Amino acid sequence: MSDGPEPITPSAPPLPGRRILSQRWSDVTFVHWRVDAAEIASRFPVGTRPDEFDGSAWVGLIAFQMSRSSFFGGPPVPWLGDFPEVNVRHYSVDDAGHRGVVFASLEASHLVPVLAARVAFGLNYRWARMSLGRRVDLVAYRSRRFGSGRPSTHLVARVLDEPVVSDPLADFLSARWAFHERHLGRTTYSRNSHEPWPLQRAELVHLDDELLTAADLPDLAGRTPDSVLYSPGVDTVFSAPRPLHP
Repeated sequence: MSDGPEPITPSAPPLPGRRILSQRWSDVTFVHWRVDAAEIASRFPVGTRPDEFDGSAWVGLIAFQMSRSSFFGGPPVPWLGDFPEVNVRHYSVDDAGHRGVVFASLEASHLVPVLAARVAFGLNYRWARMSLGRRVDLVAYRSRRFGSGRPSTHLVARVLDEPVVSDPLADFLSARWAFHERHLGRTTYSRNSHEPWPLQRAELVHLDDELLTAADLPDLAGRTPDSVLYSPGVDTVFSAPRPLHP
């Protein structure tokens, strides 16, 4: 056990190990709701628990465009690594004090990356038909999952001309330098690194969402979110997953 969680800072700590993956994340909209930590604690991998801010755990619906994916320092793979994504995520801290995210689900529009991420990382990626559009100050995302139930989302946000500066909650929700995942019988910890998020305030114009319900969070989509943020994007790199308890 650590003495406490590592600090949340807008700048990433050094990336451990070799870079195995790099990506561009663009037109990122973060929509967040407060939740009771006790209500979601059972969803977390062994050795992790909900991370809290201001007495609450948080659930995020995050939509963005992924592009310029490359592997082991090679050139980007244009078709394979260029697609919209929407994920539902929780915020985690492990027994060593490492903070991260835990993904409830991840929607992506290309089948090959979906299958690869499920096999390599154990991530709950789902194949979906997706689109992203931008007009003046509005950004819109649509997704409908293939297969059972076909849950969908339609999210429209208005980007405001209000840069986010020195906001501890915004840092807590966006500056997460790792994800925790249960894979092949063990909990893994995968680190990433990128420049500090350039964040702006945003407002939710429209949300018709079934992904939160599909993730067993049925009451959130009908509630006013507690935080809405937007970023034009960052370039990010990942190192290989490591066992939480080597």
